[in-house]
Amino acid sequence: MRSELIDVGTGSREVVFDLTSKCEQFVAAEAHQAQGDGLLHLFVPHATAGIAILETGAGSDTDLLAVLEELLPRDFHWQHRHGSPGHGRDHVLPALIPPYASLPVIGGRLMLGTWQSICLVDTNVDNPQRHVRLSWLPS
Repeated sequence: MRSELIDVGTGSREVVFDLTSKCEQFVAAEAHQAQGDGLLHLFVPHATAGIAILETGAGSDTDLLAVLEELLPRDFHWQHRHGSPGHGRDHVLPALIPPYASLPVIGGRLMLGTWQSICLVDTNVDNPQRHVRLSWLPS
């Protein structure tokens, strides 16, 4: 197994950040040495972010953030109280959008569907810098 930590600047707003190209670059470098087949595993070592596989650019990313606001409203009476108002919702997010994903790699290519992208989902406006661990598990 080989692993690499990448930094992602998410800024001071809620974001669905597309990681697909970074994942493809990592897989291309790793799969070349391992005859191309294996698994890419992603993990976000943060208590307030998750990994989602979804279509981006056609509004689904914006829809996801809107649905999260409906499901986890900032003005709810969260018990978790540090950070900006409503920050407790950010700590519940990984229960709905897990902080990890594993994807098959065949012939050196991620086996994503036509419209699928690998995204970091971050609703925590208090933390503008994130890390994502990419791990290559050859078959």
